[in-house]
Amino acid sequence: MDLKVKNALEAGLLAYAKEEGIDGKAFFSTLENIYDTEAPFMDKVSLLDEAFDTNQQFEELREVAFDLLMINFFSEDIQKLEEDYLDSEEWESIEDQTLDRGTELLNVFLYLRECADEEVNPSLDDFLKEFLLVEDDEFQDEHRIYEKVIANQILIESDYAEIAKTAKTLDIEDELADVFYPIMSFFTEPNPSSEKLTDFSASALNKSYDNAIYQLIINFNK
Repeated sequence: MDLKVKNALEAGLLAYAKEEGIDGKAFFSTLENIYDTEAPFMDKVSLLDEAFDTNQQFEELREVAFDLLMINFFSEDIQKLEEDYLDSEEWESIEDQTLDRGTELLNVFLYLRECADEEVNPSLDDFLKEFLLVEDDEFQDEHRIYEKVIANQILIESDYAEIAKTAKTLDIEDELADVFYPIMSFFTEPNPSSEKLTDFSASALNKSYDNAIYQLIINFNK
């Protein structure tokens, strides 16, 4: 299991469990075993879904766990496959089957992995313009999805409360509605102190989920 994925998953699950007043260690162990399993990707997806089906108290984190499963595949599993596997019909089929899975956090994780590889510090401007290419005419889907982020980049100069205030204005159908607050908060404060984490939690719209996602991102970035 990729170390960044492991650290992020554990931190996120335990943060969620703490807010919900439930045990997260056993479920983390279950997911860790799934990520480490020697099996085709879609078999792992099935195992992941079965785990969440039997642990409904963690349902909110299902699609984020899928994002991390995908990242783990790119980091670990892909090394055991043919060099051109991502160009194969099998991978094309997997992409078709998982079109509706995951969240926009996948892009954040991919970006942070790229930053680590290139030894550069992540920034919102770089994420939008150089990674997502939102200013490129060929990537207008990304521009549409990240429209609220693009329009509110100034928020990274403010505080958690201001970010949360804007997050509340997003339509529930917006693809970034659930993750706007933790994503913008990360680019505002990628290495929060315990005091900052308390402030973040105080302004959270969905305390359990937001704390979990923030912990996922900041620990993946370590």
